Parts: sequence; structure tokens; C-alpha cells
Amino acid sequence: MTQAVRPNLLGLSPAKLSSLLEGMGEKPFRARQILRWIHQRGELDFKAMTDISLSCRERLARETRLEPPPLRSRHDAGDGCVKWVLGTASGSSVEMVYIPEGGRGTLCISSQAGCTLDCSFCATGKQGFDSNLTAAEIIGQIWLARRELDSFASGAEARVTNVVFMGMGEPLLNFENVMDAVDLLLDDLAYGLSKRRVTISTAGVVPGIERMRGRTDAALAISLHAPNDELRNELVPLNRKYPIAALLEAARNYMAGLGEKRPPLIEYTLIRGVNDHRRHARELAALLRDFPCKINLIPFNEFSASEYRRPSGSSLGNFREILRQAGHTVTVRTTRADEIAAACGQLVGAVRDQTRRSERHRRREQAGIAEKNLIAGFGSRSREAATREGEAR
Repeated sequence: MTQAVRPNLLGLSPAKLSSLLEGMGEKPFRARQILRWIHQRGELDFKAMTDISLSCRERLARETRLEPPPLRSRHDAGDGCVKWVLGTASGSSVEMVYIPEGGRGTLCISSQAGCTLDCSFCATGKQGFDSNLTAAEIIGQIWLARRELDSFASGAEARVTNVVFMGMGEPLLNFENVMDAVDLLLDDLAYGLSKRRVTISTAGVVPGIERMRGRTDAALAISLHAPNDELRNELVPLNRKYPIAALLEAARNYMAGLGEKRPPLIEYTLIRGVNDHRRHARELAALLRDFPCKINLIPFNEFSASEYRRPSGSSLGNFREILRQAGHTVTVRTTRADEIAAACGQLVGAVRDQTRRSERHRRREQAGIAEKNLIAGFGSRSREAATREGEAR
């Protein structure tokens, strides 16, 4: 086989790895051995897998490969957060972020290079879209983070305790690759994370949520950001295709299929003067009155390509209190890693944009700056004229 077609074992789910080995005439238990070597010991060299027969190792080295995505840069924040920039096969760069807090270490990973959606408050969306990440490029993020954090060392404590698909991209538009990665995250022979500690966040891809039923039991997060369809249409254009009622119904059905009381997470980014008024809080409280969930309020993190602004502390406090008084469980996401441009909504990477969306955003931004300069210049000339007129008098 050529290098281009050799399967990358790093991203094969347990079922797919077993099928591959069976096709090579190997026993099923070889899959269990290989999973442990790769994902628990961090080993990529077939020669080092000493409990596997030499003939099997030699064949694996000839016909398969073990390749994580290339690590292009690392950025450490003063609060312990780390952002890594990784290369993709398509030539783009994606980002992942590690966020330690107490005894928990959350890894925020990407599922696409860029994003096909264009949510107005998200830096990733303004980059346009290049490609879906392969399962190896997705699970490779966890593998690399564990290597970088020395979690593969013998007896080392696992520093990545939670994984959230909240980085670049819409996970449910890369469904199969994301599900293969989730299978590895949950499998005891690989990363062995609890189903409560792996969260898939979606902007509202209703068919994807429906496909999740019977395919996985990972936690679900809904990026809502607005209490009504009119406002959400502006913030999350996908809402025009899958409005709020359909989205909440799909989420309700998915959670009901899990057979346990495990409420989804509602994510709501607060943007000053846009969706942070008291009336929005009251409307959100009413919308979710009969929808068991947890609500996570996220103060908007500013970035250069957006004119949106962070809400005031009083707006955030009022919004939270209205929801709490209505009986909802509410948390506020603490802004972390903003000094390295790794806070929620700030991930941009470097996307080979196939959609030309980033070019359109740049043109609009430049036109907006030119218009502001024109208005400012007109105002300045008017003030100068008024001054001269006053001096003449």
C-alpha cells in the first residue's frame, strides 16, 4: 500500500480497528492490545508493542500508520490554560485549548477546519470553511494534549478529565468522524472517560441530534444564544432552517432516549445591547420553563473582526438572577485564556477558506471602517466650519 491510502490507526474506533485486524487474519484481542498501546501508553512505534507478535507488528508497519496531526505552536497562559495550534492534511490550522480548574482538566477540541456556519458572534465562523477533520485529526488532539501534559508517563494522573467539542467547527456536520472519536474517548481500552465528561455542542443541527439517538450517549450542549426565533435568526443563521421549537424537541428526544435524568446544557452568549436585556432573560426563562436543563451564561469575548461588545457586570447579574428566580439552574462561564486568544468564541486557526466567506467579511469590515472615517471626517470639517464662523462673529 502507498502512504496515502494506509489507514491511520490513531483514529479508528474499536469496532473499525477490530474489523481491520480481522481482515488481516489477526485475532480480535489484538485490537485491545493496540488500543492500550496507542491511547493509554501513548506509543506510536509498532516495534515497541512487545506483547504483539513480530510478524503482526511488521505487517502493521507496512500496511498501516500511526500519525497524529503536526503540532505547529503552543501558547501558555498565566492561569494554566494552554492553546495548541495543529496542522491538518488540507493545509489549514486548527486550535485546541486545555483549561485546568481544581481537580478537573477540560480539553476543548475542534471538529472542522473553520466552520460551515456563520454565527455572527463567533471568530471561527468569520474564517470560512476548509474541511472536516478526520477521526485521526480529532482524536489526535487528545493524544497530543496528553503527551504535552505528560499524562502518558507511567503512573501519571490523567490531566484531561473532560473533553468538549466546543472548538472550531460544528461537530454534527462531521458526524461519522466525530462519533468515531467519541467511541474512543468513552472506551475503557482507550481513554475511558465517563459519558458525562464528553460533551458535544451543536448550534442546532437537528438531523444530527436525531442521528445521535442510539449511536452515542455523550452529553449534549445546545448553543442557543437567543430566546426567540427572530433574534436567533440574526445570531445563528442555521435557525432559519431549524427553528428553536424543532431544536428543543430534538434535544428532548435525545435526552429521553438515554434512560436517565441527565439534562442538556443550554449555552447562552451574552452580547451587550443585543440579547442581554431583562426582557430577554424573562423570555428565556419562559421558553425553558418545561425543558429540564442547565443554563450556562457566557459573557461575549471580544475579537477584532466583531463590533459586538462584552455585557456589563450589572446586565450579567440581572440576567442570571431573573433565570434563578424562575427556578433554573444557572452558571456563568469564567473567561479563561483570553490573553492567548483562546477564550470561548475566539478560536480562529488559519483556514484555507473554500467558501470565500472570510474575504466577504474583510470587504464588509473595510467598507465599515471607510464609512466611519468618512463620517468622522465630515463631523470634523463641520466642527472646524462652526469654529471659524464663531470666530468671525
